[in-house]
Amino acid sequence: MTQTTVEETAAIKAAFAQFPSGVAAFSAMVDFTPEALVASSFTVGVSLEPPLVMFAVQNSSTTWPKLRQAQRLGVSVLAEGQEAAALQLASKTRDRFAGLDTSVSDSGAVLIDGAVLGFECEVVSETPAGDHAIVVLEVKATTINLETKPLIYHGAAFRQLAA
Repeated sequence: MTQTTVEETAAIKAAFAQFPSGVAAFSAMVDFTPEALVASSFTVGVSLEPPLVMFAVQNSSTTWPKLRQAQRLGVSVLAEGQEAAALQLASKTRDRFAGLDTSVSDSGAVLIDGAVLGFECEVVSETPAGDHAIVVLEVKATTINLETKPLIYHGAAFRQLAA
């Protein structure tokens, strides 16, 4: 295995940042406490039968070991205007849920109110992939908010779709 230089790592990060993506929050109640992580690596349509989605999580995440214990995860695809919520939910030092409106399912999946899409999911598999793990989730329930547009992450910044 070859060692990547700092310059090569920066170039790869810059290249990856040019691919626009949505911003998804993965959250659940774990031991009666809401937990969350945010990822821009969320992909829908992995499979229709059964309905599968996936995302990648850093191996260094301290939240994922907690979330993977949950019966079900809430996946909220954040909407325009939820930039502050994305930063708060991704924070390592702030109360991730302070002031946020959420809904909790009977199985403990937490969804962020006002998101474009909400999925209630169960973990199907987790596969090592370099410094991340690829997590495949089976969709058990969906909510769609047709009144808003998705928040976009591109060029290491939040963006909005043009009219």
